[in-house]
This record gives sequence, structure tokens and C-alpha cells, in this order.
Amino acid sequence: MENEPDPENLEQNPCARTVEEELNKAFNLEASLSKFSCIDLDKELEFKNDLIDDKEFDIPQVDTPPTLESILNETDDEDESFVLEDPTLLNVDTIDSHSYDTSSVASSDSGDRANLKRKKKLPDSFSLHGSVMRHSLLKGISAQIVSAADKVDAGLPTAIAVSSLIAVGTSHGLALIFDQNQALRLCLGSTSVGGQYGAISALSINNDCSRLLCGFAKGQITMWDLASGKLLRSITDAHPPGTAILHIKFTDDPTLAICNDSGGSVFELTFKRVMGVRTCESRCLFSGSKGEVCCIEPLHSKPELKDHPITQFSLLAMASLTKILVIGLKPSLKVWMTFPYGRMDPSSVPLLAWHFVAVNNCVNPMLAFCRGDMVHFLLVKRDESGAIHVTKQKHLHLYYDLINFTWINSRTVVLLDSVEKLHVIDRQTQEELETMEISEVQLVYNSSHFKSLATGGNVSQALALVGEKACYQSISSYGGQIFYLGTKSVYVMMLRSWRERMDHLLKQDCLTEALALAWSFHEGKAKAVVGLSGDVSKRKAVVADRMVEILFHYADRALKKCPDQGKIQVMEQHFQDTVPVIVDYCLLLQRKDLLFSQMYDKLSENSVAKGVFLECLEPYILSDKLVGITPQVMKDLIVHFQDKKLMENVEALIVHMDITSLDIQQVVLMCWENRLYDAMIYVYNRGMNEFISPMEKLFKVIAPPLNAGKTLTDEQVVMGNKLLVYISCCLAGRAYPLGDIPEDLVPLVKNQVFEFLIRLHSVEASSEEEVYPYVRTLLHFDTREFLNVLALTFEDFKNDKQAVEYQQRIVDILLKVMVENSDFTPSQVGCLFTFLARQLAKPDNTLFVNRTLFDQVLEFLCSPDDDSRHSERQQVLLELLQAGGIVQFEESRLIRMAEKAAFYQICEFMYEREHQYDKIIDCYLHDPLREEEVFNYIHNILSIPGHSAEEKQSVWQRAMDHMEELVSLKPCKAAELVATHFSGQIEVVVGQLQNQLLLFKFLRSLLDPREGVHVNQELLQIPPRITEQFIELLCQFSPDQVIETLQVLECYRLEETIQITQKYQLHEVTAYLLEKKGDVHGAFLLLLQRLQSRLQEMTRQGENTKEDILLKGVEDTMVETIALCQRNSQNLNQQQREALWFPLLEAMMAPQKLSSSAAAPHLHCEALKSLTMQVLNSMAAFIALPSILQRILQDPIYGKGKLGEIQGLILGMLDTFNYEQTLLETTASLLNQDLHWSLCNLRASISRGLNPKQDYCSICLQQYKRRQEMDDEIIVFSCGHLYHSFCLQSKECTLEIEGQTRWACYKCSSSNKAGKLSENPSENKKGRITSSQVKMSPSYHQSKGDPPARKANSEPVLDPQQMQAFDQLCRLYRGSSRLALLMELSQNRGGDSYRPFAGPQSGPAFNSVFQNENFQLQLAPPPVAED
Repeated sequence: MENEPDPENLEQNPCARTVEEELNKAFNLEASLSKFSCIDLDKELEFKNDLIDDKEFDIPQVDTPPTLESILNETDDEDESFVLEDPTLLNVDTIDSHSYDTSSVASSDSGDRANLKRKKKLPDSFSLHGSVMRHSLLKGISAQIVSAADKVDAGLPTAIAVSSLIAVGTSHGLALIFDQNQALRLCLGSTSVGGQYGAISALSINNDCSRLLCGFAKGQITMWDLASGKLLRSITDAHPPGTAILHIKFTDDPTLAICNDSGGSVFELTFKRVMGVRTCESRCLFSGSKGEVCCIEPLHSKPELKDHPITQFSLLAMASLTKILVIGLKPSLKVWMTFPYGRMDPSSVPLLAWHFVAVNNCVNPMLAFCRGDMVHFLLVKRDESGAIHVTKQKHLHLYYDLINFTWINSRTVVLLDSVEKLHVIDRQTQEELETMEISEVQLVYNSSHFKSLATGGNVSQALALVGEKACYQSISSYGGQIFYLGTKSVYVMMLRSWRERMDHLLKQDCLTEALALAWSFHEGKAKAVVGLSGDVSKRKAVVADRMVEILFHYADRALKKCPDQGKIQVMEQHFQDTVPVIVDYCLLLQRKDLLFSQMYDKLSENSVAKGVFLECLEPYILSDKLVGITPQVMKDLIVHFQDKKLMENVEALIVHMDITSLDIQQVVLMCWENRLYDAMIYVYNRGMNEFISPMEKLFKVIAPPLNAGKTLTDEQVVMGNKLLVYISCCLAGRAYPLGDIPEDLVPLVKNQVFEFLIRLHSVEASSEEEVYPYVRTLLHFDTREFLNVLALTFEDFKNDKQAVEYQQRIVDILLKVMVENSDFTPSQVGCLFTFLARQLAKPDNTLFVNRTLFDQVLEFLCSPDDDSRHSERQQVLLELLQAGGIVQFEESRLIRMAEKAAFYQICEFMYEREHQYDKIIDCYLHDPLREEEVFNYIHNILSIPGHSAEEKQSVWQRAMDHMEELVSLKPCKAAELVATHFSGQIEVVVGQLQNQLLLFKFLRSLLDPREGVHVNQELLQIPPRITEQFIELLCQFSPDQVIETLQVLECYRLEETIQITQKYQLHEVTAYLLEKKGDVHGAFLLLLQRLQSRLQEMTRQGENTKEDILLKGVEDTMVETIALCQRNSQNLNQQQREALWFPLLEAMMAPQKLSSSAAAPHLHCEALKSLTMQVLNSMAAFIALPSILQRILQDPIYGKGKLGEIQGLILGMLDTFNYEQTLLETTASLLNQDLHWSLCNLRASISRGLNPKQDYCSICLQQYKRRQEMDDEIIVFSCGHLYHSFCLQSKECTLEIEGQTRWACYKCSSSNKAGKLSENPSENKKGRITSSQVKMSPSYHQSKGDPPARKANSEPVLDPQQMQAFDQLCRLYRGSSRLALLMELSQNRGGDSYRPFAGPQSGPAFNSVFQNENFQLQLAPPPVAED
């Protein structure tokens, strides 16, 4: 085996020393070039729980892993064969095979399809994370690469490999080796050998940096000794000739390497030295004939992980164009995992990368594999049985296509997209930390090697397309650094340390961002952190010290950059933007000493800054996050807000501060002068433990006006409310306004407050002061709230002797103050006894109250001296009874007094207790405020279960007795009640109602559904006599509404109703009933008679004010008569029609005859002519025009040659005839044009051919030409998809409709969400493909919602081509045809369209084209008027 190189058997490189010496002469490298140092390997793995573990899921374990042979014999996972989308990408005729393509494509990538994915942008991460990566140009290496190309014809750089040395391969076969000082140590190879082998296409350095493997574009492999620069091996037979080396990789075993060629094959190279002779054995691991491998990556372990159990397998990951494979090379060849891609962009580059990560406190290798915009992570573990177990982690979905993936540490990855932009990503959170452009690098691409241009381009189209963006050999990582090889330079990128990231922000004057970043370091939330080690407390201390330095710098800058001149608002805005940052971070760091000493002193130099600083403290004080303020700052804070007249803010601050260090008396005085009562009470309580003095001060303000009977001001009301709340808090053991009283002080405070309240006199009492002034004042201020405070206090009292004494004492005082004085209102007295009743009703009651006091209260409330406050007294007594006070009264006496005082709610309360529900009806009817609620009460009693039959019967009978009162109260409610519960007693109810108007209102509510009463007429079964009685009442009280009401009524007899309407001479109503009866002629004669009488009346009248009214009546009657004739003319013969229309015409012309014979024309002659013309126009639709003219001319007056009077009528009729004739001709012309246009488009659509999108079946993916020998048909759809008929039948895509086989497109129908076959006719064509003809047959698709058309056998059926053409014609027209519009209009004019009372047409069959939301009526422009 091979260990150290043998100097005796090393081959001398004739050109290495010459080139090295020449380059060293050209550059004095040791003196001028900058140095770089590689960061050491990760010192320790982060043993923390991995954030993505909650998303991982296991790939099922394979019992018998597949062998390599079985994988090689598998077919590709692609459903369709690969088709190159852009064949010009492989046009190599114009490419010089000796000038290799190593230029950057960043400048020419604007048309890249990957750019189309950049639709969304991530937020700028600079403000969150700062600059994470530091990139720099290796000037020494870059300069020597350019010099080597110029002076020794080394060519352009093509590949790079980095370990403790840096190796750069060139296009002319040279390998330049640089050390860590960027000094050129070796120049391996020669240009003569480069001309024979081609460019270096791949490089690899082993673990101990002693060997270098070089792969060449023409397939050769060389091994070099990096210590001496000697050539150890030249391998030419390791893989098939004529293919370029794409990858060459050392494994952890220095005698084992892996290579991948442009044929897509992978070979294992084993190096041996036997008897001093070096050999290389090659074994094929994967053959490119079954799928090209374009990326390989062996698992390399770090020195500290060399004993990891997974390393003994020597894992190798391979990426083909269709799948990922992970195999183990040791102890024997074994496949551990296969993972298919699925469908991907064929131009995307497969990427692989290994790294050891800590998951669940266990270190294991993780494989990242990417293609396109998706990154998958696979965690590889070894289980107890020794088998490898693979689990898939949460994947990363990007918005750009990748061309490189590099681990920089176990938590951070660096991605390069197809437009040469770097993305730094935190793997666990998938957050993008930084992006940067690297187009200036001018990255070298390996496209020429993937196309194998040096050997004639004998590669597959798929591999060549992937190689367009391949840069595998241009990027190398080592020790946390990433090296990028450009056409003339080498760049190195690495993570900045946490101090560097902060310093970088500070240099750019981004102090706020630097503080935010430092705080994320302090809290352990920052990403990609480098340089912070040790335990948590030590790290926080280091970061905190750095933050303090920044804060001082930030404060100095804020003061320095403050504008010296200008408006004060500008200065305030400046400090409002800066000072809060200082305050926030000082408090976050818990450095109040720094905040209130050095920072406060520094900011106090500027008065504006000082004010802003003090205002910034307010939210922290109010949220209790800031306690222990120094006395000086506290004093300045109060003075500042006081100067700015922000006293409310001062009060809010005081009640959150520790004020023991302030001058208590001064603060109390300030609070009292500025009416800061909450703050004053707080200062007394917290500063002096004094709880009585605040109450005394407040009582002195509100007591005098209350005792004098004056109205309190708003300020005094506020003080009184605060006093009540304060007393409540003290008695409940709570501090005012916030917090709790110390437990040791709670009993003392309660006793002090009670003793204060029950004092007989105040401290400075006058001789006129009444007893118990404090209780009296609170009762006068708000009796109810004060008693509520006492009630809450009594509930908290323990049943000890002192508590019982206090309760009884306060109750006696309350009774003495309120009962013995007439100053209190009934409401206040009632509140007291309600309070007492509640206390007496408690099971553990210990109070004693004389019962005679309750009788006195009852007398006081029910027998007042005056009738004032009736509702108030009733409500107070009701509350007293509901609170349990009813046990204190005799119920019979209570009811008598309540009835006497008209307290109907009290009566209802008592009756309900005794279940006398019928008497409650009287209470409602006698109470004017609640009388309308009686209907709901009766309905609830009669319908809701829970009442006995006797109780319901008594309520029912009482309601019947008071039915007339109920109807007079609300007829509609009474009708609804009768229909629901008294339907069998309607005639009895009608008999009880003697008032005719009241009966009319009741019946209208009961029978007319338009009144809104919910009555079921079918269940009600009202006899016709009642309905006819209602119609008669309707004729009396509302004759104008009789016709409208008759149209909605049902239960009435026509003969009796006609007699009623004739009795009241309602001729229009009688005519309506006669028409409904079927006597059309009788109805017409009645209306005609009415019309004639009105015409005669108008003719007799002279010129007076009633002329217009009479003309309006004539017109209305004529319109009704015309409507009657139009409604019935369609059902009559010609003679019957003439019997209707001609008398109407004669009636309208008779006044005109009289006026023409008279000396002077009538005043409304023109109006009568207009009405007559309206009759003629209406009858023209039913009576022939010659008949009308003949009837006119037969008139004796006009038959004698006096045609002048009717000249206007005849000319109007002729104009109507001309209009209708023109309309008919225009309609016929439009229909002819539409028919001609439709036939032309139908003819064009039938003859149109189909153009398939592909030449293979969309189901079996085989070309149709390959199956010509089979008896099969080719189905071509209008959507462009092509199928074999056998394939469609296997997918059940055929339907039998009307005896014909109809086809459906499999892809289009399967994409339908409903999963149903479309049934729109003629969407496809099928045909048997022969050399001479195409035979077409129809397809079938059904549109949504349309049922299949069913036609009778007698109707003509369109053939499939006609059906398809007609569908295309309909889609082309995009709208309703003119024929459809005319049909709609003709339907609207027929039938019952003129019935005035007919309801709207409804149902599914009525679907008007005018209701379509897409309907648009396009009108032609008006004709130009000619002079």
C-alpha cells in the first residue's frame, strides 16, 4: 500500500522549476503580497436541539437494499423522453475547441428562464443581521494567475481545490500550487502535456495535503506529490476514452478516489504500490448508459470525528439526471438509499453537499441535495443493528434557481443562484441573513467540459444542457472559508466574527442597527454567530460591555448632531428619535445605575434632551417596569411634567412611584391644588400609612352643598365617586388606586374606616350639624352605590362578635338617618329597605330590623300625600318585594294597598305568586304604560307548556270577555291572537264588536294578507259570510281599495259580492267581478256606460275649474275599458271583438261629432282626438284596418263628405302602418344578414384542420409511428393532445351518445376539479393515420350545467363536424343573437303580458336574455338630419 512517496522512483517534472523560477522573478511575492489565513476547523459541534426535528419523517427502512446492477437496469423515472427545448444551446460549430469557455455568464443571463422565478423579494436582512459575510480578493494569487497566462502561456483558470494549500488548474494543463501566504510553491505540468491532455477539468487534494489529483478535459488523470512537485501517476485507462473528467474526489482513505466522466459514469480508483511499482485499479460504480451522473460527493469526516461509526462505510452520494443515490464503498459495495427528483427543469444543476450536524445531542452527517429551487436535507444515522437509517428533514423552497450549495458551518449555508447572487441562509429557521452580488468575480463555468468539446462533443443533450450553468470546479470550501475562482482572480469569503459585524455597522454610522444586533447576540437569538464562546453568563457579560461602549458613543453623537439653530420642534424630534434608544437598552441591560448617573448627567447638558429623557421614562413607570428611581430624577420628572401642564400624567406617575424619598407635604399640596385626588390618596396611604385624612378632606368639599340641598358641580361629583371607590377599596383590603394593602394593615384599616363612618359628629362640627354626618352625606350623594359598598363589605365580614356588632350598628344608623327624616326621596328609602331585605333574606343573617318599619315604608310608598313619582314608588316597592321583602308584609293587605295606589306591576307580582293569571290581564289593560304587552302575555300563557288546563281556560275566558277592549287597543295584534287561539270563535267575536269601524279594522287585519299579520288562511277556514261582511264594510270606509283587496281575497261568493258593489254603485268593482265571473260583455257595457256618462258630463260643463278633473276621469275610465278589451280579445272571435271595440270607438267619437256640428268647438277637442287616436292604436292589433276605415266611413256624418274632422285619425293610422312595415322589413334584413354570416363561419369552421402539439401519445408516451402495424386509431383533440384509441379506452375516456362513440381528452378532463368528462360537443377529431388520407370522427364534451340535448327522431340532427362548427361560431359571436332578442320581445308581448294584476313570471324555465349580466345592447348612431 502507498504511504509516503519514494524519492528514487519519482518522475522528474522538466517544466515545473522553470515556470516557478520565472514567476518568482516577475513578482517579489514575499515582500509585496497580502497574506490570508484559513480559519481552523469548527472547534466544537453545537449540541443543541435542532429546530427542524419537529418536521422530520422517516423514509421506510429497506429490508433488502437494491444492488447496483438492479439500479443500472432500471428505466428513467421520467414519464416522457427528454426533449431539448432550445437546440441552439448545443450548436458547437462556431466554438473553437482550443479556447475553452470559462467566462462568467452573469452579464449575459438576463434571458435566463430562472429569472422568471424572481417574482417576490425577501426583506432586506441588513438591518436585522448586519453584514454576515466578509469577502476579499486574494491579490497575490490573482496577480500570479494573470501573469502565468501572459508569460508562460498557462491559459485561463478552469478549476480550484483548497486545503492547507490552494491548487488552481488552467486551460493549458498547468496546476499552480499556492501556500497560505499566497506564494507560488509549485507549477505542476507543462503546456506540451496540456496540449495533449487538454485543460484541467477537475482537482482534488487528499486529507493530509500530500497528493493532488488532476482530471483533464480529454479524460487523463495525473497524481502529484505536493511536497516535492513530482508526478506520481499518469492514468489513461481508468474510464472509457473520449470523455472528459467532470469530477475527481479523494475519499478519507488516501488510497481511494472517485471520478466522474462526461459519459455520466462513476469509477472507483484504488491506488497501490507493490514492489515499488505504483498502480491504479479502476472499477465502474455506475454506468452512464442508464442515466448520466453529473455530480458526486464523498463523505469527508473531520479529524475529531474520524472514529464516528458512520465513517467506516465510506459513503458516496451521486446525483444523476433523475435520482439521488447514496452508496457505501466499504466494507463492501452497497446501496443505502435512492431518492427520485420528480419533474424538474432540465437545465437546472444537481448539487450535493455533506456536513456533520448535531441533532438531539447526537452528531451525524447530513446530506443536502438541490436542483432548481428546492433543497432537501437527509440525515444519515446508524442504528443499533449496524444498518444505516435515513430520515428526511424539512426542505427549503426558494424563489431562485441554484448553481452552487456550500455548508459554511452546521447551521449556516451559502447558496449561489443562477444570476450570481449569494444568499446566506440559516438552515434551522430558513431565514435569509444576507445577499450579495458576486458578478465582479467573473465566475468560471465548466460548460465546455460537460459538453466534452475537447473530445468532439460526444455527450447527451440532457447533460450538455445541465452543463450550461455548471460551476462545480470553480467553488471550493475549506475551514469555514469559500473560494471562488474567476477568470482573472480568486476571492475568499468567510463569516465575520460578532465583533466584526458590529464594527462594520458602526463604520457605516448605523448605531441603532448595531445595538439591535448586539442585543440579539446578548439574548442568543442571532444567526451565524462566530467568536462568542463560553457559558451564557460570560457571553452576555462580554456583549453587554460592548453595548455600553456603543451607548456612550451613541449619546455623544446624539448631542453632537443636534441642530444648534432652528425650531424647537426640530430639536425635540431629533432627541425623540435617539434618546428612547438609550433608555430602552439601558433598561434591557438592567443598568439603571448607568441610566440615572452618567447617561442622565450627559443628556442633562441639553435641556431638550433632558425633557425627552424624562418623558421616555413614563411608559416604563406606568407598566411597573421601572422602580427605584433616584430622588433627583424623580423630582426633576415631576417638575418637568408640572411645567408642561401635564398634571394628569403627573398623577399617573405618582401612583406608580416610590414617593418615600420626596417631600410628602409638598407633593400633597401640589396634588390638592391641581385636583389630583388619586395621587393625593396614594401619597397619604403609601407615604404616611394614613387612610382617614384623605376622606376628611374630600368630605369637607362635598358635604356642605349636599346638606344645603344644592346641586353638585361636576368636579364635586368626581370627588364623591372617588370617595365611594376609596371607601370600598379600604373595606375590601385593596389599595387605592392600584395594588393591595399590606396584610398586617388590613384589619386596622377596616376598623378605622368603619369608626370614621359611624362617628356621631365630625371633628370640626358646628352646633347645627346633624348626627352621623358622614353616613348622611354618602346617602344623599348616592344612596344605591353607598348601600352596594356596604353590601359587599358585609359579605366579606367574618361572623365574629365585632363584625356582627359593626353590621347591626351601621343598620341602626341607616334607619335612624333615613326613616326619621323627610329629606330622602321614596327611591332612596326604597333602596335602603331593599338592601335590608336582601340582608335579612340571607340564611346566616344576624341582623334585627323591627317589622313595623317595613309597614311604615309600605304606607309611605302606597299612600303618599301627593301623586308625584308614581312609577318611581312602584318600582322601588317592586324591587323591595323581589329582594325578599315580601316576607315582611301581609299579602292580602299588600294587594289591597297596591290596587288602591294603582301599582299594577305589584298586583301582577302578587297574582303570579298565587297563580291567578286571569287577573293579570286586567292589570295589563288598566296600566297605560304596558297595555300593549297583554297580547304577548295571553299568547305565552296559552301556548307555552307549564300551566294547567284550568289556568289556561281561565285566561282564555277572560280574554274572550275583554275581546272588544283588545280589538280597540290594537286590531292587528287582536286579529293575530284570535287566529291563533280563538279560530273557532270568530263569529262570536264578530258578534261582540258593535262598532262598525272597529269591526272593519279587525276584519281587515284578519283577512287582508297585506296587513302583515301572520295568519294561515287555509287553517282558519273563515266562512264566506264573514268575508262578504268585510267587503261591505270596505265599500263603506275605503271604496278606493276594493279592487286591490278583492284580488287577494279568496273566500267570497261572486253573486253576493256583485250585489254588494251594485248597492254602493262601485261600477269599476262590479265590472271586475263580472269579468271574473266570465261575463265580459256585461263588464264592458258597464264600463262603457260609465265612460259615456263622464263624456256627457264633460260636454255639458262649461269653462270651469272641474274641466281638468272631468278629463282625467274620462281618461282613466277609457284606459280601464281598453285594458278590458285587450285582455279578452285573444279569446274572442272577430265578431265578438268588433262588438267590444267599435262601441268604444263610437263612444269616444260622439262628443267630437257634437262639437263639429256646434258653432264653437269644444274646449277639449284636441284632448278627445288624442284619446280617440289611442283607442285606434290599441284596437289595430285586434281589428283589421279595412274594417275600421269602413266603419268610420259608414257613419252618416262622415259619409256625406265631411272627412276633414277625421283626417288626423286616418293619417295617424297610416303612420302606424308605415312604421310597422318598416320595422318588419328591417327585422327581416337583419335576420338574413345574420344567417349569411353564420353560414360563412360554419363553412370555414368545418374545413379547419387540427395541429397536434406533439408527435407522441400523451398516455403511453410512444410515438404514433411506432404502432402503425397495430389496428389502432389516432385521436387528435382541438386542445392539441394526441392519443392512441386503445390508450383512451384503457382510461375509460369514451361515451356512447345517440349511438355514436364520443371521446374525451384524458389530460384535460383529469385536470377538471370535478373529475367529470366534459361534454361540450365537437371538441376533438379522430382519424386513422395512413399515407394518403385522414379520416375524421367526432368527439363529445358536455358543458357544465347543460343537460344533453334530446331530440325527437323526426327532427334533423347535425353531423359532428356541423356541431363543432356551430360551437365555434357561438364562441366567436360572444353574446345573444338578434334572433334571440326578437324572440324574447315577441314572448313578452304575448299571453298575459297586459294583465295588470298578474304576478311576475318565475320558475326555472324563465331565463331572459336581458337578465344575463353580460348582455349589452349596442345602438346604432342616430341618422344625420338633412337640411
